[in-house]
Amino acid sequence: MPAERYFVEVPGGAEVVALAELKRRGVGRAVGVPGGFIVEGRGAAARAAAARTVLAVYLTLTFDVPRPKALLGDATLRRLIGAVRGVGAGARFSGLRLSAAGADSATFQRLAAQLAAAVGVEPDPADGDLLVRVRPAAAASGWEVLVRLSPRPASARTWRVCNRPGGLNAAVGAVMNELVGGGDGSAYLNLMCGSGTLLIERALLGPAARLVGFDLDPEAVACAGRNAAAAGVAGRCELLVGDVTDDRFVTLLGAAGGFDALAVDAPWGDAVGAHAANRRLYPRLLEAAARLATPGATLCLLSHEVKLTRQVVAGQSAWTVARELQVAHGGHNPLLLALTRRT
Repeated sequence: MPAERYFVEVPGGAEVVALAELKRRGVGRAVGVPGGFIVEGRGAAARAAAARTVLAVYLTLTFDVPRPKALLGDATLRRLIGAVRGVGAGARFSGLRLSAAGADSATFQRLAAQLAAAVGVEPDPADGDLLVRVRPAAAASGWEVLVRLSPRPASARTWRVCNRPGGLNAAVGAVMNELVGGGDGSAYLNLMCGSGTLLIERALLGPAARLVGFDLDPEAVACAGRNAAAAGVAGRCELLVGDVTDDRFVTLLGAAGGFDALAVDAPWGDAVGAHAANRRLYPRLLEAAARLATPGATLCLLSHEVKLTRQVVAGQSAWTVARELQVAHGGHNPLLLALTRRT
């Protein structure tokens, strides 16, 4: 019997970074496809689901049928029901949501009803957490059905008990931390930490000499503290209220020593911040980061202010671009830069 196939969804544009983590976690053969990778076997799927750069893992089945209506055929439907039951037996699901172009058609509504009945839940097109996606097969004729293995995406962290506008997707945050690097002895700084995604994800990776996050907004810092407590890392994280444009604060923060790993999800000027303010903020942000960084340190910066970010980086002398990506994030494709502090 052929091994079961799984689709590992990762942030678009970060496939190389995600693949490196998958290999490190023992996922052997991972075949690149649009949106992620195909792996085979339940063991590989379980290891992939544990990867922090992964958005979600799906059991995937391909059917050589000409149109979705044929998925309701007897043998095909039995295979589909068996697959959905197999996933549904491993977790508690509250409802089934079928995602497809034309999901409100009679064919897809009937398919959703039959699959939901097979696992003892109700069809719930809005909030169902047993997600079944139907789409044309990418590499062959026919149709592909994907069944998400978990009620929540892998990127929806259980530690997130507090949210803030413009919050960072945790999988993208994990990509940033992969690029920042740093081992047990590293000193890590999350500038403008918001709800703490970058800082908490780094703390969960393992020990560090110092883990610091700060934000101008006391409510954001309090939110990050709640999330850190839920993640079990509050005792290892220093959370401060401070302004990156305040020279006195930057001097005080750097008094205990420099940081060799820095990360920031800078305001994009939509949900958080404003474009006019960002023109003043971004140069100050890079200047402050340079003052706080040790020679050779890495700064990972994410922003949808793509043109402004490029201009500011090109106009300063402290940082050089080591790596550049554009990643998919909530309908945007922000610029992700790994910068190295010049010596």
